[in-house]
Amino acid sequence: MPAPPHWQHPALASASPALRAAAGRARELGRAHGWSRSTILSAIDGLTVLLDGRAAGERVALTEVRARIPRHASAPRVAEVLAGLGMLEDDTVPAIRPWIDRRTGELPPGFAAAVRAWLLVLLDGDRRARPRSDATIHVYFAAVRPLIEHWSADRGHLREVTAEDIRAGPGKLRGHRLRTTTAAVRSLFRFAKKRGMVFADPARRLKADSPDPSLLPMDDTAIRAVEQAVATPAQRLIVTLAAVQAARWAAIRDLTLNDLDLPNRRITIAGHSQRLGEITYRVLRSWLGHRRAAWPHTPNRHVLISGQTAHGTGPVSRRYADWNLRRHGIGIERIRRDRVLHEALTARADPLHLAMVFGISQTTASRYALIACDLLAGPPGQEAAAQDNDGGYER
Repeated sequence: MPAPPHWQHPALASASPALRAAAGRARELGRAHGWSRSTILSAIDGLTVLLDGRAAGERVALTEVRARIPRHASAPRVAEVLAGLGMLEDDTVPAIRPWIDRRTGELPPGFAAAVRAWLLVLLDGDRRARPRSDATIHVYFAAVRPLIEHWSADRGHLREVTAEDIRAGPGKLRGHRLRTTTAAVRSLFRFAKKRGMVFADPARRLKADSPDPSLLPMDDTAIRAVEQAVATPAQRLIVTLAAVQAARWAAIRDLTLNDLDLPNRRITIAGHSQRLGEITYRVLRSWLGHRRAAWPHTPNRHVLISGQTAHGTGPVSRRYADWNLRRHGIGIERIRRDRVLHEALTARADPLHLAMVFGISQTTASRYALIACDLLAGPPGQEAAAQDNDGGYER
């Protein structure tokens, strides 16, 4: 049974300062992030179970959050509220650590210790290196493991591997897989050299081809070209949906008014519900205002309509984007890929995050994560320069 429309959760007026603050924070966070009212109230229910009667200043363990809150409350959202207030203690053991121990334990003895130490530094970081995501560690290990198994047939230790062995290793790899393998091998041997595990770095001059420009983030010139070319309300809507929500052109054409939930700031694109950010929200409201003024009696339920489709019920033509954007040099798919790649870089190349945010397949998300790993590692020339300048072994 949903709560009455004007009902306020008792925790918002609780005598406990900690619970009152947490409930208020949950409401603020939920409104800012587009949570539904029931989601906000459920999060406050979970906070009430955890904080009611708790001593002032006592932090809540993450394992307790997962074990005690009601089933209808979201543990990640409750934890997010507590973390924002400095009240959460993460007492969990990350699954990645046992995974590192298990997988490196399967390697030949002369290589296992060095690879394990390398992966742990990638995970934790140190004074020369920032921590890397679990996804990066999985990708890097997957890249070097077949090489190590190949080297171990003739070499008993990492220090025995030569530059010739390394150059022969990648074999038929091409594209982003070759670049990822190059970055991983260079990272491993830079680390081993700095830790005295090898006498010289045989991978120092290893190079890979440059990435496909279409898979790189848009540069300032390309972004300015888009900004200058986009002038009409329809152009702004199309570009915003591609640039912010990573929507494909087919999904933009098929978008209907039923897919919009403006009060709760949600949009459903190709069957996947996403939160509406402030920019998309404003552009959509502006477009809908223009749409009502231009075609007040249209029977068409599609969000994007034109003078031709306003009198019917079908979507705009496939060539509508060609006329409105591509003739100005703007590619929707290029903009969409840039958005996903930007998210991959921001989220430290986590494919699960990409799949959840954009509703893309795990295979596609992993491909973007690999590209992000390439970019985060930097081109070989930059890595060598960084090593020469500051002694770092990981960017």
